[in-house]
Amino acid sequence: MPPSPIVSVVIPSYQQRDFIVAAVESVLAQEEVDYELIIADHSSDDGTWEKLNAYADHPRVRLSRTASGGGAPRNWNEVTRLARGTFIKLLPGDDTILPGTLARQAAILQSDPKRVLTAGKRDVIDARGETIFRARGLGGLTAPTAGGDAIRATVRSGTNLFGEPGAVLLRRDVLVDAGLWDAEFPYAIDEASYIRVLENGDFAPDVETASTFRLSGGQWSVALVRRQAEQMASLHAAVHARRPDLVSSTDVRIGNRRARLLAHQRRIVYRVLKGRMA
Repeated sequence: MPPSPIVSVVIPSYQQRDFIVAAVESVLAQEEVDYELIIADHSSDDGTWEKLNAYADHPRVRLSRTASGGGAPRNWNEVTRLARGTFIKLLPGDDTILPGTLARQAAILQSDPKRVLTAGKRDVIDARGETIFRARGLGGLTAPTAGGDAIRATVRSGTNLFGEPGAVLLRRDVLVDAGLWDAEFPYAIDEASYIRVLENGDFAPDVETASTFRLSGGQWSVALVRRQAEQMASLHAAVHARRPDLVSSTDVRIGNRRARLLAHQRRIVYRVLKGRMA
């Protein structure tokens, strides 16, 4: 077996025929860092797997299939278990990473062994690839921060300050020791997992725009936004129960209030965007 790479990029694909090639090509365009790309397709039947087979012989790519069932958490965890790199980035199959991101983020984590997670900003795009918002994310987390302080900041913000997985790079061994991706909160699986990782080390920001995040029609659902806000409150309560030394009941109240306000604002924005795409 060849030596382990510095970075593993893992793509848990599912029914993403129209976008998967852009996601894969955005990884294969990365330079100046040793990486592998692992793609586990969750039994897609829309032609995604057939698109992926074009990469079957690529020296950096490994393809796998995940049996149906178990939702996103199953495929996220199965593809992550295949990774060998020191650092890991999970890239949804309809998102992309921007040029230079892997090398820059790997250098950020390599510069200090206490750093377990970095995250960059991201551009939000629509189904046609047009940019809706530029350089979103991080909030006030623009300097290296102790893990506990970063956790407290994201809870009090009422939202996921670190962003979607394509914007984030983690130490793989810390993620594995934390139990992989936290399936207890399906609508907040990424943030819940980041928090568990940050309980074991520090955060360092990537101040550049690192990725694109595609906003799909399904994310315009009012019911979905409500469920996300409800799970955010449950996540805050669980973090407080597990680590009251890091997150107080006051932090939870502030975060829950902001989460409700943000959910209301998101519903308004999604209505406007849905009308734009009609």
